[in-house]
Amino acid sequence: MDYRGGMMPLIYAHRGSSAHFAEHTRAAYLQAIADGADGVECDLQLSADGELVLLHDETVDRTSNGSGPLAQQTLAQLQELDFCSWKDATVPLQYGSVREQLLTLEALLDILSGAGRQIGLAIEFKYAIPQAPADRAAARDKTSAGDRSLEERTLQVLRARGWQPEDSRAGNIVVSFMSFNPDSMRHLAATIPGRSLCALLEDVAVEDDLAEDADGDTPAAMLRSIMAAGERLIDDAVTGLAGPGVAYVRAHPDRVRHWADAGTRLRIWTVNDTQDARFCLSLGVHELTTDAPAGLRAALTR
Repeated sequence: MDYRGGMMPLIYAHRGSSAHFAEHTRAAYLQAIADGADGVECDLQLSADGELVLLHDETVDRTSNGSGPLAQQTLAQLQELDFCSWKDATVPLQYGSVREQLLTLEALLDILSGAGRQIGLAIEFKYAIPQAPADRAAARDKTSAGDRSLEERTLQVLRARGWQPEDSRAGNIVVSFMSFNPDSMRHLAATIPGRSLCALLEDVAVEDDLAEDADGDTPAAMLRSIMAAGERLIDDAVTGLAGPGVAYVRAHPDRVRHWADAGTRLRIWTVNDTQDARFCLSLGVHELTTDAPAGLRAALTR
């Protein structure tokens, strides 16, 4: 799957075909299947009642007609909200009603099971970088306490579908796990082969000017520390997948090429520009995550 050898990369739909329909909705994932995406990506978080919900933000404000933290709302409350109309795209009747657009992990698995072909599912465990000093302290306390309920609940749902860590498949669905949080990847690496684990990386160029906490941390400094830990996971082959963003690839092309040459599989996000895609592929990248899978494939084919 090395484009330098003439092979087309795998194309993953970022939160579904999110250039077409609202991200993480039923319509976006059905469209991704129709677009011929090789796989789809999703962000997972827990609702107040412990349900695995597809949502990127910590709050529902940006992507629904509601407001407030996701973690303080039950699945039933979330299902009362409109998660698609903000995109201003008419959802075809066959893609479901407004009330059917919010997805749980189980609902997404049902959709992918009906794809009629093998399809990848890249699950990202969401852990926000705290902005306020008090929140950063709380995050450190939570991490040190070893709270891995998000990951364990996810594995529980997958096992009920016949998933096993050895091949990381649930029927026709090939599952991989991603996070910016190195503790999440280390926890999963105890039982899941590295080829199914992806350390996500983001380039951090400018120091954040928010107030330091008692340990001298800022959000940017904390993020740099997390990214360095993620790089070590890749260097040490704890994760067999590396997931840098396009900005990271542009800033560190030699490092990315080194990983590719060393046999690490590279999955780059979020690639919506053809020039970015061709630059990534020139380095030996294997997978591209994009908001517009059909458009990117067509551009690379041309």
